Amino acid sequence: MSHGRLDFGLGSGHDVEEHRRYGVPIPDINERFDVYTEQLEIITGLWTTPAGAHFNFSGKHYTLTDAPALRTPVQSPTPPIIIGGAGKKRTPHLAARFANEFNVIFAGASAAAAQFDRVAAAARAIGRDPGGIVRSAAVATAVGRTSGDSMRRLGVIHKCLPWLRSEAEDFGRIVAGSPNHVVDQIGRYREATGISRLYLDFPDVWDLDQIELIASDVKPQLEGD
Repeated sequence: MSHGRLDFGLGSGHDVEEHRRYGVPIPDINERFDVYTEQLEIITGLWTTPAGAHFNFSGKHYTLTDAPALRTPVQSPTPPIIIGGAGKKRTPHLAARFANEFNVIFAGASAAAAQFDRVAAAARAIGRDPGGIVRSAAVATAVGRTSGDSMRRLGVIHKCLPWLRSEAEDFGRIVAGSPNHVVDQIGRYREATGISRLYLDFPDVWDLDQIELIASDVKPQLEGD
């Protein structure tokens, strides 16, 4: 049981090909963000409505009338809300309003730092302390006990995510190499971006040896930092 430990992540949708494959319509970006904004307003509105009370909402895409709050979350006032993305306008503003954590995925250090700065500026603009928003990132990971293992895993990343490359001038989209090398790369990325949380992503979820290597040789070096 989680005993109420829930992190809630919500996005506007972006993968047109995935929508096509599953037959799910995907509107244009402006409409997606309109829907996304209303969804955040409704979810947080229901969560913060006292038990036994009712919630009302009237928007362009959704209308709720006397909706019962039902059981409220264990975490108060809401579970941590994670918002992410690379949008330069509406994404930072939504994060400033709703996010407890802002996440960038496969973003180089300079791009990530710039996006975090946009979120911080949007937070200050509405009178919110940007320090209350956790900075996090997700990076593609190819850790190996040998250089051959690391290169093989890097090849899997390039095959599954052919658009992803770690550019020298904007490092951090991929961390690869030995455990010590990866720890060093993570440290440099953290120093450049100010992140306090990092998600390690690898396409081959059945590569249990890499998971064990991260747990035994990478994670201990990062604990307590």
